Amino acid sequence: MKQPLPKRLAALCAFFAIASISGLIAKQGELFCILTIIMVIAILGRQRTAMYFLQGYTVLQLALVSMLPVYLYDPENLLVGNPSTFKLGELQAKVPDFVIFGIIIVLAIVQVWVAFTPKVKAYFNTKISMNIMS
Repeated sequence: MKQPLPKRLAALCAFFAIASISGLIAKQGELFCILTIIMVIAILGRQRTAMYFLQGYTVLQLALVSMLPVYLYDPENLLVGNPSTFKLGELQAKVPDFVIFGIIIVLAIVQVWVAFTPKVKAYFNTKISMNIMS
């Protein structure tokens, strides 16, 4: 019996698709965005390799996002910088950098959790071989 698409995996695929499409529109990291869209298509096609790619993608993303505060740390500038200003429509907010990093890291942790849940693993078809010649 085929497992239906888990809601959390559907939400993650929608998140990846929206982020990739917005990246393509903004012309930022086009190749990365195209590969992410291809991964989403493979996930919807129940490809077992898509599950491995999703798991690797989310773990790598968590590692890179976790290193972001260390990478962006500037020992020459020890003064506390001004909070980042965001404008979204009529909403304008000033948010400290550590809050932004915290939100991004939490989102990455949620993605890793979704990628490794048993329901998501059960969704992918185990009868499809990774051999492209069969």
